Amino acid sequence: MSDTPDQRSDATTSGPESPEAPLHRRGIKSYVLRAGRMTVAQTRGLEEVWPRLGLTLAEGRQDLDALFGRDAPRVVEIGFGMGTSLIEQAASHPDTDFIGIEVHAPGVGKLLDEADKRGLTNLRVYREDALRVLEECLPPASLDTLQLFFPDPWPKKKHHKRRIVQPAFVELVRTRLKPGGTFHLATDWAAYAEWMAEVMEAAPGYRNTAAADMAPYVPRPAFRPLTKFEARGERLGHGVWDLIYARDA
Repeated sequence: MSDTPDQRSDATTSGPESPEAPLHRRGIKSYVLRAGRMTVAQTRGLEEVWPRLGLTLAEGRQDLDALFGRDAPRVVEIGFGMGTSLIEQAASHPDTDFIGIEVHAPGVGKLLDEADKRGLTNLRVYREDALRVLEECLPPASLDTLQLFFPDPWPKKKHHKRRIVQPAFVELVRTRLKPGGTFHLATDWAAYAEWMAEVMEAAPGYRNTAAADMAPYVPRPAFRPLTKFEARGERLGHGVWDLIYARDA
């Protein structure tokens, strides 16, 4: 989700309150807001481009056909970091509409500035808690793909409750996917990859798309751009694990 490991965020919350409470009210955040200096380009993105491409919770449930002015495949990416991967996808797939969700201002500003410079019209952005966006703004069965690339692994055991990939979250994702739509996860932490696979294999209403001889993981699909951080990790021999699960009809 980001080109540098210290900029990771999930742009969402998770944790216990009551099972009936909306996920965003359960009190445990899976991201930490970090202060950072804003460049001129990032500031321009937030101030000049946001009015055209930015979305807010206050707008409520979206009519995605009306939002983009067409009926097209829809992809949502949670925690896009500095936006490199999402920009490349939107530029390479003009017939697909993309919505990015990120809480960190520098990344949102950078993505907006770059989208404007490239003249992209198939991209919109939330600077909001992703759980609230999923619950309040995105219609059920409206997405072809939801992407979660390199979320914060929260490696200490006492912090595992902060990991975004939890049973309640993956069920919420399932409800927003169309039947046959896919939930694509990627991580460079082996222990988190195992956690993701364990949660997803136990989740009802999903099927693993991996070949039997590679399950539960799939090779990095060509449509997921290789980030600078990931490429550097590969050169150093670090592993990366992709998982793609489809919503059953």
